[in-house]
Amino acid sequence: MKDIVAAIDERIPRPNDFTSPARGPRTAARTGLMLGSCVGICFLTGLWSHFQYASPGWLPIGPDPAWLYRVTQGLHVATGVAAIPLVLVKLWSVYPRLFRRPRKRGIRAVVVGGLERASVALLVSAVLFQLVTGAINIVQWYPWSFSFRATHEAVAFVAVGALLTHLAVKLPLVRIALRSPVEDRLSRESDGPSRRAVLLSAGSASALAVLLTAGQTVPFLRRVSVFGVRDGDGPQDLPVNRTARAAGAIDGATDPGFALELRHGGRVMRLTRAQLTELPQRTHRLPIACVEGWSRNATWTGVAVADLLELVGADPASVVRVRSMQTRGAFASSELPADFASDPRTLLALELNGETLDLDYGYPCRIIAPNRPGVLQTKWVTSLEVAT
Repeated sequence: MKDIVAAIDERIPRPNDFTSPARGPRTAARTGLMLGSCVGICFLTGLWSHFQYASPGWLPIGPDPAWLYRVTQGLHVATGVAAIPLVLVKLWSVYPRLFRRPRKRGIRAVVVGGLERASVALLVSAVLFQLVTGAINIVQWYPWSFSFRATHEAVAFVAVGALLTHLAVKLPLVRIALRSPVEDRLSRESDGPSRRAVLLSAGSASALAVLLTAGQTVPFLRRVSVFGVRDGDGPQDLPVNRTARAAGAIDGATDPGFALELRHGGRVMRLTRAQLTELPQRTHRLPIACVEGWSRNATWTGVAVADLLELVGADPASVVRVRSMQTRGAFASSELPADFASDPRTLLALELNGETLDLDYGYPCRIIAPNRPGVLQTKWVTSLEVAT
């Protein structure tokens, strides 16, 4: 048995078998700084995104500034994309340590070494899970049955917790690596890439990845962001996440008998689309931003929600439940907090960019409000009900 174990051990590489001097703590520590910055921003903006969906009582989120969610979610996706090449370089730089043997023999050494590897495995797995599922979410492909938003949030805390623990354990080594010069004689005389070349390549790849995708958030980059999932093309210069057909809303949206229902306690009012167009109209230029990272400014025209609430005798500063006529998919209803309902920029929109709403953008009417996630800007609205 010992001979078999020895033979297997001989076939497993050792750290010294990886001869590139560009690997090691100096490269890993500096790559880690860049990666840590991306992960930190991505985590904080992702946490903010979850707060925007369900604001905790201690953190009231209002409609100002109107562009806030656009910026935070754009940063969230951009830093997540930027982290992908950095993670790959980081793993490449420390990969040989996977084959390090315990310095001491015995059960304790094996257990300690196993726990260290398990903690690193947890960190790597959590980070890769976040990056892979986040990238898949951008293209709206969900080959799983769990809730992406809830799972993404939970694993984010696991990843950050594991990262902080790993950093605390490795901090002495990180300090030494960062204080050491990037290059040394061995690195400069090597036939392979230098540490500086690897670090420059990692930073450049990260910046290029952002440049090629950020056009879905930053308009002037649209022509160069060839990998931007949502490029802004559409009937009214806006991307479409979910069509009326996909949402099962075509029949309701095209029904000539459509009437918006306003409900406040026992009082109910129904308004046809023609009647809605006869009410005082407001026009505002507001961004629409989605969790996938894309955003656009657009000009919206419609009736202020506050004006509609007054028609049924409700306080404009009321919580409003918004229901859609969609029959498939999530977010068929949403809730407008009082700060949003009373804001004159929060509209039941009837027009987009000077034209009647396209069917895929929410015809006959939709909600548009400042500083709201796109999935909460409910399309194909059928009723507004004042919460009691």
